[in-house]
Amino acid sequence: MPHPDDRAPAHGREDADGTIWFTIREAAAFIGGSVQTIYSWERRGHLTNPRHDEAGRRIYSQQQIADAHRTARRNTAAIRRVA
Repeated sequence: MPHPDDRAPAHGREDADGTIWFTIREAAAFIGGSVQTIYSWERRGHLTNPRHDEAGRRIYSQQQIADAHRTARRNTAAIRRVA
C-alpha cells in the first residue's frame, strides 16, 4: 500500500494556501482504509483539532491524516515487537 505522503490527492479540497482538506470519508479513501479507522484515530488522539466545513462535517488536513497514519503504523510495529 502506498504511503499517504506519496499519494496524489484524488479527493479533498484545497484552500488558498495549498492545504488539502479531507472529510472523514475522504480521509479513509486516501489511506485505503475504512471510516472506522479514522474514528479510531480520533478516539486514540491521533487526530485532533479538526476544522469544520460549510456543512459542519469534521475535516482534517492531508498532513494530519499522514501523521496519524504514520503514528498508527509505528504503534502497530511496536506492539508486534513486544508480542
